[in-house]
Amino acid sequence: MENYRIISELTEQQVCELTQLYKNEFWSQNRSKQDVTKMLATSDIVIGLAGKGAELIGFARVLTDFVYRAFIFDVIVKPTHRKQALGKKLLDLIVTHPQLQAVEYLGLYCLPEMVSFYENWGFTTELGGLQLMARPQRR
Repeated sequence: MENYRIISELTEQQVCELTQLYKNEFWSQNRSKQDVTKMLATSDIVIGLAGKGAELIGFARVLTDFVYRAFIFDVIVKPTHRKQALGKKLLDLIVTHPQLQAVEYLGLYCLPEMVSFYENWGFTTELGGLQLMARPQRR
């Protein structure tokens, strides 16, 4: 039996919990509750996993045009709930999400040590010469 509930909207308490989860990761440690609230409001698909007492134990989000491109962001599992296949569950929920089935390209970026994890869903680093580019806006 699963020890979590799948949610598509976060309560105020869960937004606080997500902000705290971000603070534990090097790639998101400077995120504020105000910015996380704004980010959630403008994300196209939000998937959360809520444990006992509605505690947020896993999260991922997608930005998409629902036709050509969808990009996965912020796949995160609470440290005390890792090694329970919750990251796998989040990815399964995204790649089978009804609103994403007709999307031509599903993408993400990750650390090199996570490549083999995402390859399980058919993600590849072979992009035919394409390169991800970024322009930092904030410091």
